[in-house]
Amino acid sequence: MKRSVITTILAITATLSLAAQVRPQSAGRLTIGGYGEVALTRNFFSDNVYRYSHPDNYRDDPSHGRFDIPHAVIYLGYDFGKGWTMQTEIEFEHTGTGAAVEKEFTEAGEWETEIEKGGEVELEQFWIQKSFAPQLNVRLGHLVVPVGGLNNAHEPLNFFTVYRPEGEYTILPSTWHDTGLSLWGRAGAWRYEALVVAGLDAFMYDRDHFVKYGAGSPYEYKVANRLGFAARVDNHSVKDLRFSLSGFYGQGMHNSYPNDMWNTRYADVKGHTAIGAFDFAYTGRHLIVRGNADYGFVSDASTISTVKRNLSSNNAPYKKTPVGRGAVAAGLEAGYDLLHLFSGVRDKEQKFYLFGRYEYYDSYIPAADQPDYPYTDRHRIAVGFNWMPVPQIAVKGEYSHRFLPSQYNNEPSVSLGIAYMGFFTR
Repeated sequence: MKRSVITTILAITATLSLAAQVRPQSAGRLTIGGYGEVALTRNFFSDNVYRYSHPDNYRDDPSHGRFDIPHAVIYLGYDFGKGWTMQTEIEFEHTGTGAAVEKEFTEAGEWETEIEKGGEVELEQFWIQKSFAPQLNVRLGHLVVPVGGLNNAHEPLNFFTVYRPEGEYTILPSTWHDTGLSLWGRAGAWRYEALVVAGLDAFMYDRDHFVKYGAGSPYEYKVANRLGFAARVDNHSVKDLRFSLSGFYGQGMHNSYPNDMWNTRYADVKGHTAIGAFDFAYTGRHLIVRGNADYGFVSDASTISTVKRNLSSNNAPYKKTPVGRGAVAAGLEAGYDLLHLFSGVRDKEQKFYLFGRYEYYDSYIPAADQPDYPYTDRHRIAVGFNWMPVPQIAVKGEYSHRFLPSQYNNEPSVSLGIAYMGFFTR
């Protein structure tokens, strides 16, 4: 059973207290920071689970609202000296999770365990690093896998929308984190990173999210029968502009528990998974522009879908829906600070961006022998504002409209949010 949120908070507090006591004369070596988001949304479309299979039946359904705290994160880092550093990142998603044991007097006094709320508490980073030079650093532990623009910069002040950019967030793990080894460094205008991590699990791939859940694990450990290989290269040659390429490759099949399919008729089914991504960011004095383009491919998608469906019949903890041979996501957003146009504004740190975002994504591109599900093919626009009264806080508002193929109902919504991101110590 997962620990309650209160227990987790107490553990974090004790950890911070212990870290501060170990070397009080070196308080500057301790780094504490984090980020968090609050989001309030009204969706002007049906939330019925059959709205795509029978769209006409739910065309006139009432709107529905959702209030959420998508992410609340605590960073803790420490510099041990001589090139040795440590960092952790503990994340509460949707305010964490909770369960309770209760005695049900209306059911013959039985003891029952009930889920009080949904959510997750995750250790998204825990690594120890040795720095030999700016060009060569080695990390070992639980790492962020920086494939795609969102995984590289997933904090809420790195995108304008109230929620994370929808395309990459739908088809890729986010935030993608896994245990392994990383080599990274900087040289001039270039930064590189190469990672070896536990491979993805093809049984967790599905129609609506492609490989998003493949980096997760329903067990207390991450199965690593197969390894995954990721890399990223950033270039900063042009002032205020970054161009980046990133990618992942690994075998998704035979990377699950128990490992008992190696001697079956599916022994030759590999589920090779390849992802390629390009992203960029221009951060000027008054204008910010960001964009991404991602494509993913899974071999043997049809066979994997069949195997998954059969495994799921005995309550195995895997996704039931098929996975397509490919998925795609592309997005572009731009925001312009209006406050600099007004000479009477005294606080020069304050910003007010008007922004627009467009994205296209499809989480299920079928193989020739697979059925099609056209609703996964989507366009989305969002327009809104980001008011930053101080550099570490943004108040966000947006109108979003998701365009589906003509046989389905479009999905408009209005959202309001507030987010922070920063360090409390240096």
